[in-house]
Amino acid sequence: MPQKKISTLAAKVLKEPQVTEKASSLVNQNQYVFKVWPRSNKSEIKQAVEELYGVNVLNVNIVNVPSKQRRLGRITGERGGYKKAVVKIKPGQKIEVLPR
Repeated sequence: MPQKKISTLAAKVLKEPQVTEKASSLVNQNQYVFKVWPRSNKSEIKQAVEELYGVNVLNVNIVNVPSKQRRLGRITGERGGYKKAVVKIKPGQKIEVLPR
């Protein structure tokens, strides 16, 4: 089976789908959650998801998740923050995030 060619925009913008309990419950509302590069904007994310998955995106919401301090004994460090996008697609369409 030939592999689908990934556009450079989709490769630059989308890091990975975020698979959490909340993200899997949003699938019932046709919303999918992706980790994205920090400098990407809503229009780039919309275009990348439409190119990569072949679906119609209705809207995109972006959340900047802040970094958090973590401790290991006496040493404190910081877990880096990231940017995530919640993408709503047209009803009846589906993105296969994880094979079942």
